[in-house]
Amino acid sequence: MSVVDVWMQHPTLRHSNHEMFESLRRWTSRGLLEKQLPVAVTVSALQAADVEIGLSAAWYGPHGALISNDEVAEFVAESGGRLRGVAGADLTRPVQAVRELRRAVEELGFVALRVVPWLWELPPTDRLYYPLYATCVELDIPFCTQVGHTGPLRPSETGRPIPYIDQVALDFPELTIVCGHIGYPWTTEMIAVADKHENVYIDTSAYTARRYPPELVQYLRGRGRGKVLFGTNYPMITPVQALEHLGQLELDEETRELFLSGNAHRVFDL
Repeated sequence: MSVVDVWMQHPTLRHSNHEMFESLRRWTSRGLLEKQLPVAVTVSALQAADVEIGLSAAWYGPHGALISNDEVAEFVAESGGRLRGVAGADLTRPVQAVRELRRAVEELGFVALRVVPWLWELPPTDRLYYPLYATCVELDIPFCTQVGHTGPLRPSETGRPIPYIDQVALDFPELTIVCGHIGYPWTTEMIAVADKHENVYIDTSAYTARRYPPELVQYLRGRGRGKVLFGTNYPMITPVQALEHLGQLELDEETRELFLSGNAHRVFDL
């Protein structure tokens, strides 16, 4: 069964070696990278778990691009069709950000926008996001964002599903919102927001299957089978690691297919 990884990134050195990821390096017992990771290594990691497509994202923060849109486009071009691009944006320059998003989608072929709120220390309801939301609706692409606590050494408040994701979905009912990292410790809130809003989804990135909260597993097995998408947060977690204990979730065949690829194909129009 093929797999789509909806939250990953092929890293640059300035991304992987940033000081804010020290906690992640400690958890995973990984040191600093000494040289740029070849795209072939990432492709091999995806192939090892039958990942058909990895949605590789750019990273923009207050101090510039940790992974630029043009770098992502280069990685996609080297991947032999295995990677698809997800755009980033500089929130401090709203007009330029909108133009850059249009370029990424219309010229580079990117399939979504991702903004990580904790990186900016601005919740998703901040006015700087709103031109981008409107543009996502016009371009018919999803907006991807992080929910839940923050593993990197930054505040977690911006990751609360309520009130932030709930309010954005009310303000932009046509916007498709994919919320990465499950939402823990506010997983129940995240499920409630996904239930409430037709276009809000949850992805499981940053967690291996055996660490999914019980309430999410129950939701995935039942009414949420069309609402939950598989993600890894590679390179922090490889697809093989993320899926190692998938059988313990006891998903039926239809739910398993929707979770691993079907929902992603539909939501991202792959």
